Amino acid sequence: MQTRNLVGGRWIGADDGAEFEIDNPATGEVIARVPSCGASETRRAIEAAAAALPEWRALTAYERAAPLKRLAELMLRDRDRLARLMTLEQGKPLAESAGEIAYAASFIEWAAAEAVRVCGETIPASRADKRIVVLRQPVGVTAAITPWNFPSAMVTRKLGPALACGCTMVVKPAEQTPLSALALGELAAEAGVRAGVLNIVTGEPGVIAGEIMTNPVVRKVSFTGSTEVGKILMKQAAHHVVRLSLELGGHAPFIVFDDADVHAAVAGAMASKFRNAGQTCICPNRVLVQRGVYGEFVRRLAAAVAALRVGPGDEEGVQVGPLIDEPGVRKVEEHLGDAMARGGRARVEGGRVRPRPGLTDRFFKPALVEGLSDDMLMNRQETFGPVLGVREFTDEREAIELANDSRYGLASYFYTRDAARLLRVAEALEYGIVGANDATPSTAQAPFGGVKESGFGREGGTYAMEEYLETKYVAWGGLT
Repeated sequence: MQTRNLVGGRWIGADDGAEFEIDNPATGEVIARVPSCGASETRRAIEAAAAALPEWRALTAYERAAPLKRLAELMLRDRDRLARLMTLEQGKPLAESAGEIAYAASFIEWAAAEAVRVCGETIPASRADKRIVVLRQPVGVTAAITPWNFPSAMVTRKLGPALACGCTMVVKPAEQTPLSALALGELAAEAGVRAGVLNIVTGEPGVIAGEIMTNPVVRKVSFTGSTEVGKILMKQAAHHVVRLSLELGGHAPFIVFDDADVHAAVAGAMASKFRNAGQTCICPNRVLVQRGVYGEFVRRLAAAVAALRVGPGDEEGVQVGPLIDEPGVRKVEEHLGDAMARGGRARVEGGRVRPRPGLTDRFFKPALVEGLSDDMLMNRQETFGPVLGVREFTDEREAIELANDSRYGLASYFYTRDAARLLRVAEALEYGIVGANDATPSTAQAPFGGVKESGFGREGGTYAMEEYLETKYVAWGGLT
């Protein structure tokens, strides 16, 4: 298991030898120590990316695609090993980790295929002796700052299109889960990604991000994380007018109309909300159910929530693993406590638990709260844990108003069997992603991203490539 940083094709430690510990959130056991790098090491990683850029962007699209395809193959070859590593450092059930590795590999595979489709164009000119040629060229040195909840997929979703377009990259993984990113660095080298094209630096987030955002060599930064940090990065980006992609906080509504397939809606809510113990930016935070099916839906949902098995992710049959750290558990406790204090009714009681001796108390038994109201924290903030609130609505207009009453706009969901309603509601929801009778909409070929305070920019498919390309036009005259 690699625990050093990747800079310019070499595996290095921090200049001063400093390290920090990575623990298993299920047991609290220290599983690794990784370098605690700072500004100087990050600067060298940026310099390595800059040195590798001319040769990498000069390759043909087919030559860049080849090592990316190989990387995707290697990730699938090592799927079991990578999944176990992810569960060890992040906590999610092993089946979910294996699913994430396949999902992460799909972004690399898709980007490799898209590399050969980056095209310019010729625009009809206004004079016979002139041509207008449009070129699509790589932005240059890029950086990715990734979160802990999807430690492989959030790297490859950024890395794939950047490298496919001819850019080089510095990756700063989350300090809670750097091992998955470092493992990808090893596989990238094995796949033939050239030295300096991919660099990985671990350490203090503020220091590393500060160097990335203020270094004029970096021309594009992609960040997935909180809205609060995203706003800080926007201010820092202004110094050198650095391009940004920001996938920030979410607060997804999940709407169930009277004409919905209730069985499918319950299955969708469970699949979307409770994977990764509710620690996803697109999972539902508030469920809105129309009066005619409210009783049936809540009854079915409560039975499904109560049946969820909580435990360490490497145990057979576990569906909800530990939360990532103590602050994460305290936030979920705060939201649940606030909801109950403000009139919420626990349809399924939940709370902090220790499944058995030898485990941490970072586990949280899933809870279902009825009577969700406007003044509750969980109705305004992203809970990021296995607690779900439900409220009733009367008609379509009210449902849309409640759903859009948020400063966030990442993902939303609704269930209906009325085709006309499906189109109306999809158009009315102020979210970058809408799951219409689909609770798992994310895929490598679709544009993932939000609106409002959930950020801007898109990851996935052709749209992701656009984030790493500059558009240049050449006015070619004198053709007489």
